[in-house]
Amino acid sequence: MVAVPRRARRGPEAPPTSSLPPLPPPAARGTLVVVDGEHYPPVLRAGIDHLHATGHRVIGAVLVGGSEKLGPGEVPDLGVEVVTGPDALGALSAALERFSPGEVVDLSDPPVLDARTRMRLAAHALIRGVPYRGAGFAFDPPPREPLARKPSLAVVGTGKRTGKTAISAAVARTLLRAGRGPVVVAMGRGGPADPELVEPGAFDLSPEGLLALADAGRHAASDHLETALTSSVVTIGTRRCGGGLAGAPGPSTFARGVALANERPEPLMILEGSGTAIPPVRADATICVVPADADPELVTGYLGAYALLLSDLVVVTLPDDPPSRPGDVRSLALLEERVGEVAPEAPVLRTVLRPWPLRPVADRPVFFATTAPEPVAARLASHLEAQHCATVVGWSSQLANRPRLTEDLARAPGAEVLVTELKAAAVDVATRVALERGMEVVYCDNRPVPGEPFERAVEALADVAQARFRGSDR
Repeated sequence: MVAVPRRARRGPEAPPTSSLPPLPPPAARGTLVVVDGEHYPPVLRAGIDHLHATGHRVIGAVLVGGSEKLGPGEVPDLGVEVVTGPDALGALSAALERFSPGEVVDLSDPPVLDARTRMRLAAHALIRGVPYRGAGFAFDPPPREPLARKPSLAVVGTGKRTGKTAISAAVARTLLRAGRGPVVVAMGRGGPADPELVEPGAFDLSPEGLLALADAGRHAASDHLETALTSSVVTIGTRRCGGGLAGAPGPSTFARGVALANERPEPLMILEGSGTAIPPVRADATICVVPADADPELVTGYLGAYALLLSDLVVVTLPDDPPSRPGDVRSLALLEERVGEVAPEAPVLRTVLRPWPLRPVADRPVFFATTAPEPVAARLASHLEAQHCATVVGWSSQLANRPRLTEDLARAPGAEVLVTELKAAAVDVATRVALERGMEVVYCDNRPVPGEPFERAVEALADVAQARFRGSDR
């Protein structure tokens, strides 16, 4: 039986939000055009005249490079002020500051701007709330409405399996211990149809209770259930479908979840992202979670830079610190260097995530299930033995692969306890098999190590969020 009060299961009535609006009319604040020196100046001027004729009010231009059609140091006469800079990004940043445009229209093309550079420029425009458009493409700023009526801290990730949910739960526990217990609003691809409020003391989060949810057709390992179970704080679950290149979710119920959180007494709100999707609600401070094995090109290039530009703290999650292989050391150094280039004002904090069973497993024969890749899973199993005194008789890294997980569970002789993360197929497959065999099921968290630097950073960022909230117009 899932003990949830009827009124708490449903958020305030409102239509689902969507980040897929029709293209807006030309911006009232005017248009900034991006131009290059590979185009003959009269052609650029004709392009600007065309924009004027089609309803755009061009207020300035930014020269992003190229010299084939320009003399040394020449700035083309385009009928509007032209801003230059040390490179394309520097020039655009100066022009955005100078003109405060309502949109950017790109009249350049390769070889001056390739796809990576163009999208990097777009990310810097979007972070300022400015649409970036060109021939055959349009990037609109992800929706981030100021809906939270209390200080809020967002936790976002650069992809799936980054450790975002574990970090979000750790943030919640840290604030709870500091007497600033938050309410969490989470969204997921398997979230409930209506915003669902989960109070850990009232909602049945036992293996049997979660299996009953799965039998009712629910995703019983949804992120909000994991966060509630591992953090012991009130959590509201919402759903979303799809996601854009800069983290905008498709249709979602997140705004309704925030409306429900606004009614709660908790002094702070944590807004938890989903995969690369960023909560479509303005946060007062943001943590971005990046796995150490992430591709630096995707994390910091293209529109991946948007999440970093949004962030006040970057948490890099590692399987080991320091990394055990020379190649991993070099990859981590490159990742951190590029993150620092994109977001120089956001501190980078390294942490290792280690399994933490929610009930004692000392001296018990254990089978361990995780979504971590095989080499990491082996180290996590060893940690269970070394730090929690379990006897690991088998483990599986296939928690996200139902057929493979079923095969691995069949090869678990002598296990009395299933220790599993609450993710993927943890309930409908792993918990079901374990209970049918008479095994005890113990869910486990992944907790950041070292904890003290992480907790200090979280408390400091909560102070920042509160100060920004007090200074806002909400």
